[in-house]
Amino acid sequence: MTHYFLDDPTLADDYRDFMYYYGETSFVFTSNSGVFSHGGVDEATNLLIKNIPPLRGSLLDLGCGYGAIGIVLAKMFALTLTQSDVNPRALRLAEKNCAQNNVAATVLLSDCFANIGGKFDAITLNPPIHAGKSVVYALFEGAKAHLNAGGRFYVVMLEKHGAKTAAKKLTELFGNCGILCRKKGVFVFEMLAG
Repeated sequence: MTHYFLDDPTLADDYRDFMYYYGETSFVFTSNSGVFSHGGVDEATNLLIKNIPPLRGSLLDLGCGYGAIGIVLAKMFALTLTQSDVNPRALRLAEKNCAQNNVAATVLLSDCFANIGGKFDAITLNPPIHAGKSVVYALFEGAKAHLNAGGRFYVVMLEKHGAKTAAKKLTELFGNCGILCRKKGVFVFEMLAG
């Protein structure tokens, strides 16, 4: 089985275009086989996007996939956007989706934070649960190290995928873990960097 966090060049293409709406603003995205949430924005990602308060400054869309989270937030709040993913197929889509939604971004191939320098005012993450807890927690730890003072880290997780345990880990790391949304087993967490 091919996972969305792995690059499988043998995977046949299955491009799909779809619309996404944030209030009155419409976005068009292209997805492909081998990336997360192929064919449409999943409900957990939608809850993350719609529950994040207005942002300013710089945003890292960590594990960006085809780029929906970062593109929507960057366009709505005029952010300086960086997108990263370990999957080159996802990054090609993120670049395409930035172009078709008129959003400028720096797009980086990076395994966790290996190729990401600098700090950000906000970081978003819909973690790759199937990569394992050690990978997810490494992303949490890296996010803390890459936030400016007063920066915010936003994570969406399902209860059945360990959201409550993750909340304890996030509280240990950041000293806080607020719940912005809890709906049908989906949690949107917000952490403030000291």
